[in-house]
Amino acid sequence: MTLIETDILVVGAGPAGSLAARESSKKGLDVLLIDKKAEIGTPKRCAEGIITRTLKEANIEVDSRWIARKIDAIRIIAPNSKELILDNNVNKLPDTGYILERKVFDKHMAMDAIRNGTKVMLRTQAKTVERKDDYLIVKAVSMDELIEIHTKIVIAADGPESHIGRQLGLKSNTDMKDMASCVQYEMVGIDKDNPNQIDIFIGSVAPAGYVWIFPKASDVANVGLGVLKTYTDDTALDILNGFIKTHKETQNAQSVEMNVGGDPLGGILKERYDDNVMVVGDAAGFVNPLTGDGIRGALLSGMYAGHVAADAVIRKDYSKNSLKEYYELTENNLNRTYSKFNRIKEFMLTLDDDALNGIVDELSKTDLDEISVKLLLKVILKASPKSILQIRKML
Repeated sequence: MTLIETDILVVGAGPAGSLAARESSKKGLDVLLIDKKAEIGTPKRCAEGIITRTLKEANIEVDSRWIARKIDAIRIIAPNSKELILDNNVNKLPDTGYILERKVFDKHMAMDAIRNGTKVMLRTQAKTVERKDDYLIVKAVSMDELIEIHTKIVIAADGPESHIGRQLGLKSNTDMKDMASCVQYEMVGIDKDNPNQIDIFIGSVAPAGYVWIFPKASDVANVGLGVLKTYTDDTALDILNGFIKTHKETQNAQSVEMNVGGDPLGGILKERYDDNVMVVGDAAGFVNPLTGDGIRGALLSGMYAGHVAADAVIRKDYSKNSLKEYYELTENNLNRTYSKFNRIKEFMLTLDDDALNGIVDELSKTDLDEISVKLLLKVILKASPKSILQIRKML
């Protein structure tokens, strides 16, 4: 059996893991990043949308190689087909965004970590982890060979199926009732009037979720949906296939790729750190519970964990108390907002198609130059007066 010693082990080379590795490596530490796949970035399991602010927050320079499309408009389609268009040329959107090529972006992030000193091992899967004295022993299979890794800190970035945290005693998994079932096609032959606009279809077209069309080229787009299984007896795949056949944007398109997976929408997990370990990204529920966006939470949680891990190793203190800063950073910069979004999500789940139709209709007639919570509450109550009880609970 091969023995490997490292200061910090990062499990999972998605955006969270690669950014954690990059930040730790910047401080001159021995950092090992392992991933069970043979190719970083595949399968993509992501709608690939990101807002520009996220890249700035994570200190990532935009590279045209991983930008598929720049987005400057959002079209929200109600169940009755009424549309609300938020166009950056008309309304002052809080931010613009990009549709990424995740297969290129994820490799770029891993390469950035390598350039800063990280060592990467592919086709290497962590199987078990246990504590011994003040370090961890991780047993893994690499290229069909059993290896043992001794490390001071593990950063678990191993996705929603994460088992690293659980093996170390953390309750670090999303409840299945909060796990959205997602399916997506990348399709060619898409018929869109504005190829720089994302489309969001809401209501019973996707129970307790929504359908998205995220354009990547003039006639190419990611078309997918996420639904909570407790709200429908149909499969996500059947619902999406039904949508594609009946909407003009997609009915003549064909798929070139299909992705499926779970999206944790229950909010950020409280137990996300302990002695020698921090859990980041989807593994700890760093997903916007309202929109399903996981890239921002992944990047920022990974960045914070990388900083904290490096400082802890330099101090030679890997205790839970030493790693508490990670909890505080994610709590202050992510969880306060995500907790509010979770309450809004729970409120949205109480709205039927009639209420959603009314809200979109009222918003389409409202001056949205300056969007505020007060304005949105006023519009919602006008369109759906019965929502006042749910709004009181939410507040």
